[in-house]
Amino acid sequence: MKAVFLDRDGTINIEKHYLYKIEDFEFILNAIEGLKLLQQMGYMLIIVTNQSGIGRGYYTEEAFLRLNNWMLNRLEVEGIHIEKVYYCPHLPGAKVEKYRMNCKCRKPSLGMYEKAIEEFEIELSKSFAIGDKIRDCEICFTTDCRGFLIDNNESTDVINRVKLGQIKNVQYANDLYECAKIICKMDMEET
Repeated sequence: MKAVFLDRDGTINIEKHYLYKIEDFEFILNAIEGLKLLQQMGYMLIIVTNQSGIGRGYYTEEAFLRLNNWMLNRLEVEGIHIEKVYYCPHLPGAKVEKYRMNCKCRKPSLGMYEKAIEEFEIELSKSFAIGDKIRDCEICFTTDCRGFLIDNNESTDVINRVKLGQIKNVQYANDLYECAKIICKMDMEET
């Protein structure tokens, strides 16, 4: 199975400081079109998101899940199916004790990706990771998965290194929709 691993904040929706309220959620321009295109190309859509705001005590896991379910329902209305959302609430210095740990799921660790790969038998050589931070593409450094760094939420140095092709298996794109168009072109060239 081929899949696209998607970061949430800054990739699908506008990055807002520890977003958890439905009324503050805004899709990035053309993100829905990008998701539709990826789905039409046969990619399973999987969200992989750090949610340290839970561990920091800024919002509860229930508040995250409420927003998450709202977003998934909103996408379903648009004909977009997200296969699963993996999230990490942990943080080594978390204020909320039950989330205070060095886990294997918090990006850049690969725990959430590994769970998805096992659960859905994902073929990494046919898959992509997309995010607005280089940690969202960490899986690309040690596997055949290819990635896209989007937007400008990363340091200028990292963006320039990606643009110069200095980071393995990762290229730069302006947004999720541009990534989808590039992936579509790559698929056509590979078949």
